[in-house]
Amino acid sequence: MEFVLEDAIAVLSRTPSTLSSLLQDLAPGWIESNEGAETLSPYVVVGHLVHGERADWIPRARIIREYGESRPFDPFDRSAQFRESEGKSLAELLVEFETLRSLNLKTLRDWSLKSSELESKGQHPSLGPVTLKELLATWVAHDLDHVGQIARTMAKQYSSAVGPWKAYLSILTDRL
Repeated sequence: MEFVLEDAIAVLSRTPSTLSSLLQDLAPGWIESNEGAETLSPYVVVGHLVHGERADWIPRARIIREYGESRPFDPFDRSAQFRESEGKSLAELLVEFETLRSLNLKTLRDWSLKSSELESKGQHPSLGPVTLKELLATWVAHDLDHVGQIARTMAKQYSSAVGPWKAYLSILTDRL
């Protein structure tokens, strides 16, 4: 599928409400459980998405637009969500995510990017040259990856409870 900015924005705009619908007002077992050592709970994933809204997508797009490849992106702190989410409820994180995402999508729309601008290059600190279009497409895939991760983590809470049906539920055996 070709990248179409309007289609990307349509997906990105749905993630906050999708996560709110899926997670809001659930018991702690659903939002605090993970898939095992070094995996993230739904709560931590939402915190990660909040941090990404502040430090990743639009800030990196700004760097591409202003500096091109002459200034590399700032490295992304993959553990910032633990510090930044401390003391916050999931409800607070979901509202924060929705607010930041709305502002970031407004910024993206206000730029009125032309297709030629989407080919502008920036410098990722470990991947090297990347285009604005690749960054924006990754933003969409990143959202969908984490929505899937949250659903998989939640499904695994009933891994034993489903009994013999486990054999038919690939979501319960993925990433073992």
